[in-house]
Amino acid sequence: MKKLVFATNNQHKTEEIRLALAGKYDVLNLEDIGCLTDIPETADTFEGNATLKSRYVVEHFNLDCFADDSGLEVEALNNEPGVYSARYSGSRDSLENIQLVLKKLEGIGNRKARFKTVISLMQDGKNHIFEGVIKGTITTELSGSKGFGYDPIFQPDGYDITFAEMDMAEKNKISHRAIALEKMMTFLKGDA
Repeated sequence: MKKLVFATNNQHKTEEIRLALAGKYDVLNLEDIGCLTDIPETADTFEGNATLKSRYVVEHFNLDCFADDSGLEVEALNNEPGVYSARYSGSRDSLENIQLVLKKLEGIGNRKARFKTVISLMQDGKNHIFEGVIKGTITTELSGSKGFGYDPIFQPDGYDITFAEMDMAEKNKISHRAIALEKMMTFLKGDA
């Protein structure tokens, strides 16, 4: 069975991919291959950051790899926070990041936003890119306690609740990451 590294340390995410690709790929994460490096994300696009991570694993461990990068893009803020979503306020504190977005949107009617995930799959020397987007709006206040990051202020189109109010299984069915992963899985299942 071919080995495929997921450039993450998140065991839950790894297990999800392992189950989806069972019998076709042996899915490993960074810990499994002994990669203790905090791989720098210095690109100015999601695609660039995802590619930096997947390429690092291929170059240092000689194993096929996929990595993702994602964030929130708010239309009225020129698509900020974008690639800086995790550290928008200058810290990695989700509440501080959320408060900065809400402050910048005060008095602005256009609250359209989207979550975007880009996956870079480096396989057999080629880089394959998969993208997932979910559109929605930024609420005026935090609502819900589930999820992480900007979930308490992001209400996906067609729903009257935020990501943070959704059951995790429901969110995972419609999320930007789920969309990008589904595209990659379809590609991999056809390839194996």
